[in-house]
Amino acid sequence: MVLSKKKGFVLVLGIVLMFSLLVTGCGGGGNQSSDQQAQDQAQEQEQSQEESSSDKKVVKVGVGNVGKEFEVTKKAAKMYEEENPNIDIELVSMPESSSERYSLYLQYLEAQSNKLDVYQTDVIWSGDMGEHFIDFKDYMSQSEIDKFFKGSIKNNTVDGELIAIPWFVDAAVMYYRTDLLEKYGFDNPPKTWEEMEKMAKKVQKGERAEGKQDFWGFVWQGEAYEGLTCDALEWVYSNGGGVIVSPDKKVTINNEKAAEAITMAADWIGEISPPGVTGMKEEDARKMWQGGHALFMRNWPYAYPLAKSDDSAVKGKFDIAPLPKGDSGHGAATLGGWQLAVSKYSDNKEAAAEVVKFLTSYKIQKLRAMEAGLTGSRKALYNDEEIINENPYFKTLLSVFRNSTPRPSTPVAPNYNEVSTAFFKSVYSVLNGEKEAGSALRSLEYKLKDITGFESGEPTKTIE
Repeated sequence: MVLSKKKGFVLVLGIVLMFSLLVTGCGGGGNQSSDQQAQDQAQEQEQSQEESSSDKKVVKVGVGNVGKEFEVTKKAAKMYEEENPNIDIELVSMPESSSERYSLYLQYLEAQSNKLDVYQTDVIWSGDMGEHFIDFKDYMSQSEIDKFFKGSIKNNTVDGELIAIPWFVDAAVMYYRTDLLEKYGFDNPPKTWEEMEKMAKKVQKGERAEGKQDFWGFVWQGEAYEGLTCDALEWVYSNGGGVIVSPDKKVTINNEKAAEAITMAADWIGEISPPGVTGMKEEDARKMWQGGHALFMRNWPYAYPLAKSDDSAVKGKFDIAPLPKGDSGHGAATLGGWQLAVSKYSDNKEAAAEVVKFLTSYKIQKLRAMEAGLTGSRKALYNDEEIINENPYFKTLLSVFRNSTPRPSTPVAPNYNEVSTAFFKSVYSVLNGEKEAGSALRSLEYKLKDITGFESGEPTKTIE
């Protein structure tokens, strides 16, 4: 077929244009439009970020979600991520209720779940959960471990393995009214329970003579719950009556010194302590004392900042001291607090252990003390002038924490809850007048032997 000149010219022009486009499409990037270049660069950057993200490890930390504690933990996590860009810390909010958290933890651990890498655990859970956690002796030197309070490390050592690192500690102290001790001629807080009784009676009598009929000498936690286990352990151990069940797995509670200590506390009721003390928990005691209605109070360090608040009747009129001594010659303060443990079922055990080491480091514990008033687990914090200037009561707490007394959660594991419940119910029966102490402790001894399978033994005089 023969084409006209006009049609031939159009065909040639079309071929030239097609060839030009083909060359452009197969050539180097230098011939691409700026829009196409930008799109390609964005795709490359996105791909690079995805590859980088896939290299990151996520460490999931189960923590409480309450007030300043949670906020300062978030701040510490961000600091770690900035120093370690290959790690993301995911803070997983746990139930506020200790019993609910305990149940959830056991559910995860018994299922060997990897939902959490790091667990924030109560001091009394070490024995029950220890088999599920790594041994930190494989990740920390002994010289570093020695920087923590001995009692906390001992509490977290199960069958020779250090299954958690103490994060912050708690131990009970005696709160007292400095203005009233001075008013009635006392230069110092009581060193013994006997001195405490005498001071309480004198001040209580004097204040009531001035018209304050609802004033009492001493408030504490007498309700039948874990708090009574803590209070009663302090009376018993400070009097030389042991720690209910000894570290070498002997039931020791049925002894004369323990009976004397519990009888002493029962005698306070109606004399220097209100009849309603057998219904008091921590907050009940705090509100009564902070309202100006008592001379002495046994409580935890959390009450100190609250007592300094503007609406406190005792603001500027109080201080704290170690709890008094009994016949043993030493005082006792039940150990409390929380730890960080790493699950054996974690996919990132080494990374999780490094996160725990950071969160329990001196730098972060100082941050927590300065910004949230949290009582850390490292001894050196209590000699840090910056911390003491911010929280003067830390200086007193040093000796308290050094001599804290652990509950027998480790030797009786996994039966601590049963043991504690039997103990505080037995003590409560003495406080409310149902039984005398000797009879109550004899019955308790048989019950504890049945729960634990242990034999009876002599009380431990001191816990090293």
